[in-house]
Amino acid sequence: MTQIAIRDASIPFNVELGSALRLSDDELFELCGRNPELRIERTPEGDLIVMTPAGGESSHRNARLVTAIMGWADRDGTGVAFDATAGFLLPNGAMRSPDAAWVERSRWQALEPEQRRGFVPLAPDFVLELRSPSDRLPDLRAKMEEYRACGVRLGWLIDPEERRVHERCGSSSGKQGMIRSGRRAVERQPEEEKGR
Repeated sequence: MTQIAIRDASIPFNVELGSALRLSDDELFELCGRNPELRIERTPEGDLIVMTPAGGESSHRNARLVTAIMGWADRDGTGVAFDATAGFLLPNGAMRSPDAAWVERSRWQALEPEQRRGFVPLAPDFVLELRSPSDRLPDLRAKMEEYRACGVRLGWLIDPEERRVHERCGSSSGKQGMIRSGRRAVERQPEEEKGR
């Protein structure tokens, strides 16, 4: 059995597997099931990103956000909400686990029961990423752009340290989505966003 030791890793790290060791979706699902204490994502290139469990403050913030989204989804009834333990197989080959996500009910119901039990084989309609102290903002912005390119219709990147919400709206059509950032969701131009 191959093992990777993680000692006092306070930041996410990548495990480069190379093309000879690329994990299938089923193998990745099994790996994640054998290591429930870790959050594991796969990049479009097939590399794994291993994240240690969240700290207490980040976990509390995320629990509050997921509770609010779950409550809204239940009241609204038009979609299904997910927490950070759900994995989504994106069209670019990545498997991502946003801190919270929402999928339109008709898209969810169109999946076979077996598809619902494993990683969800679609891009969510809405994703939320909560920046933790160990997260680098450029990495999270790139992840939000990846979501947009894969068809996510709305994404929120919440940065509690800077007290900002970065919102990306768009589609996979290649058009630049609307970017809003700030406490009052002030609209920004893409050139301004790149410098931040």
